[in-house]
Amino acid sequence: MPGATGRRRAAFLDRDGVINIDHGYVFRREDFEFVPGTLAACAQLHRQGMLLVVVTNQSGIGRGLYSEDDFRRLSAWMSAEFAAAGAPLAGVYHCPHHPQAALAQFRLACDCRKPAPGLLLAAARELSLDLSRSVLFGDKASDIEAALAAGVAQRVLLGTDGRALPPPDLAPQATARFASLAEAMQSESLCAMLSEDAHA
Repeated sequence: MPGATGRRRAAFLDRDGVINIDHGYVFRREDFEFVPGTLAACAQLHRQGMLLVVVTNQSGIGRGLYSEDDFRRLSAWMSAEFAAAGAPLAGVYHCPHHPQAALAQFRLACDCRKPAPGLLLAAARELSLDLSRSVLFGDKASDIEAALAAGVAQRVLLGTDGRALPPPDLAPQATARFASLAEAMQSESLCAMLSEDAHA
């Protein structure tokens, strides 16, 4: 729900490795496999009043492995799956760039490729989000660093593909660590913390 500023809380979600199994440059429906329990966990976040926002690096576009249209088609299908599970997405933000390994028009050091905070800041502007009362779930140090740079209060590091708890030395700026999003949302301490933020 909106806070005193009228701004909403968000749950930012990395895509590959958090929402779906990271098979490497996933752009086709037949290669998209949800990490078990992810949709139910996102429905729980939605019930807690959080807007669900996907923020994802997609250098496969810049590398010429698939197109923006391919990405949009998959994102539309993914969004429909989220909605059907009671977890509607408020937005999907992506970065197609890479500073070295990309076609000329995508080869640049941008402010949107994580660990830069541009995707989160753009979502905050467009969706009127309160980053200080929001949470990010990611499986890479770059996710956590982007959230820290954007001022996201809760930065949850997950194990890639929900397989195992992330290494203790990875992303020391994380505020919590779990094997998967499903496990995170089973944590009484995390859910209580998110609930407290709702009333801040």
